[in-house]
Amino acid sequence: MRVLLSGYYGFGNLGDEALLEVIVDRLRARFPSVELEVLSGTPLATTRTFGIEAAPRWEWRAVRDAITRADVVVSGGGGLLQNATSLRSLLYYAGIVREAVRAKRATMIFAQSVGPLDALGRFVVRRFCNGVARATVRDERSRQLLRMLLPNTPIEKTADPVFLYDLADADADLSTEGLGPESGAYAIVSVRKIPSLKLVAPAVARSVDRLALEHGMRAAFLPLGGAPDAEASTEIIRMCRSTPVLLPECSLAKAAAILRGAQAVVAMRLHALVLAARFAVPFLALSYDPKVASLCEDLEYPLAPLWSAGAQRPGDAAIDELVDRLVSQRVALAQHLAERLPAVRASAERNFDVLGDLLRDWGLGESETRKTTP
Repeated sequence: MRVLLSGYYGFGNLGDEALLEVIVDRLRARFPSVELEVLSGTPLATTRTFGIEAAPRWEWRAVRDAITRADVVVSGGGGLLQNATSLRSLLYYAGIVREAVRAKRATMIFAQSVGPLDALGRFVVRRFCNGVARATVRDERSRQLLRMLLPNTPIEKTADPVFLYDLADADADLSTEGLGPESGAYAIVSVRKIPSLKLVAPAVARSVDRLALEHGMRAAFLPLGGAPDAEASTEIIRMCRSTPVLLPECSLAKAAAILRGAQAVVAMRLHALVLAARFAVPFLALSYDPKVASLCEDLEYPLAPLWSAGAQRPGDAAIDELVDRLVSQRVALAQHLAERLPAVRASAERNFDVLGDLLRDWGLGESETRKTTP
């Protein structure tokens, strides 16, 4: 049995690399006889990092060959089926699904956020993804949208697989980043380039200054998405009256250790928020995309986002109030996340239950699978 993974892999985005790491580890643990291959932007680096076969994702002949070699094609995780980024991106990911279905491979939409989709985007998903055998999605909005577009596909709401991430570097030395025990409490900020960055950047800068100047909590910007995130971070740092730092790019394990050690997180990046919740670190979200709002809803998180897409920049008093609540209610917020975590991790594990059902339906015997406990 051979499984092909399609996602935004091999580009150095630590959130997506965390997805791939969890997926590979879980599949190896549950289905030890399964062979894995991934479509990657940097196949050699992906093979070195994860020890699995990788094909170049932009060479369509290589992609078609990888689909032909596979028994099962898995699209995800991540936010792949959307055209807010571009129609080209949607056509790429949906095109792989269509090619897999046409090749009569068992095909699954796996742990995705679906949308935003305009009328053309909905048409593409409806036509290209017709015939998918199973689907799991990370939030209720995605489930409702995909059910409307693919009424004949079994669809289940689960949770992001990164909630299962357990590999933060417990012995990471953060002193070189100025985040060691001797440096005091710190907050992590994770932003990305978005069209409305100029609108929201002053709000992030004010929240950073409030944390530092009123609450004694230094801020460090963590660029999970590499150079573009570092550029967005630098733009905000220049607006600050306090002296936040920009952390260098680092390994996934070290980034997770940095997030786990934080007293608070202010983030746009979905997986910065997921990892914060995974380690029960209180956060203040910047809801630039519906998937961020859906995460907060699924966690029943008590603290409203600092900003949401389509809204005006919040006033200074509103920003200060949210930051003050983040600090004053930190213990209660952490306890809330810790209490929600077992159910969310069980939902994340459910992705692999559904994939296991598909593998067994496709011919992988019960003796070749191994259940794990969330």
